[in-house]
Amino acid sequence: MTTQSFPQPIPQISVEELAKRLRDSAEPLQLIDVREWSEVAIAKLEGFEILPLSEFSQWCNEIHTRFHPNVETMVMCHHGIRSAQMCQWLVSQGFTNVKNVAGGIDAYSAVVDYTIPSY
Repeated sequence: MTTQSFPQPIPQISVEELAKRLRDSAEPLQLIDVREWSEVAIAKLEGFEILPLSEFSQWCNEIHTRFHPNVETMVMCHHGIRSAQMCQWLVSQGFTNVKNVAGGIDAYSAVVDYTIPSY
């Protein structure tokens, strides 16, 4: 993924709201984690598909076959920077309901689930 400037802000979802949605949502959610495999080995949330940004060229052409562009899509990383980049790219690919997990898994482990290791 190349670094580029994107004009529109991406909606964010708090880790508390994410936890509630994961627990209670009857509607389908698409969950994407853009961290590296070594990071996922330390801490992860079940249900997230792992798409490391470093492997962008390996999965970018499959994004429309793996995910539906109109289904709500939550994107997570360690702190929320890489996931924000991914959200912007998804929007540029026609995804219409994308949210960045504010604070990433670091915030999730600090606020929602203390059993998830912090790194």
